[in-house]
Amino acid sequence: MLVVTSENIAGHRITAHLGQVFGVVVRSRGLAGNFMASLRTIFGGEIKELSVLVEETRQHAMARLTTNAAAMGANAVIMMRFDSGAIGQMMNEVVAYGTAVRIEPI
Repeated sequence: MLVVTSENIAGHRITAHLGQVFGVVVRSRGLAGNFMASLRTIFGGEIKELSVLVEETRQHAMARLTTNAAAMGANAVIMMRFDSGAIGQMMNEVVAYGTAVRIEPI
C-alpha cells in the first residue's frame, strides 16, 4: 500500500477515489511513564518515554489506516495526515487519515 502526503503520485494516475479512510488509536500513558515524564520536566530535555509512546502509536495508526484502505479496495492513500491529542491526563490519541484511492502506473 502506497501512502503519500501529496495529492498526486508521480508516475501514477488515480482511477478511483474511494473515500476517507482513518486509523485511530488511543493509548494510556501508564503511571510509570507519567512519573518519569514528571521527573524529566523538572530537569528539562526530551521526555523519551512519551516520545516512544507517540511513535509507536503513530505506527499503529498507520497500520490501521492501511488495513482500512485495503478493505475499501484501495491500493494507495493520498493526502495522509496525522492528528493527535490528549484525552484526560492519562491517554494519548493519534489519528492517521487520508483519501483511499486506486492507482495505476502511467
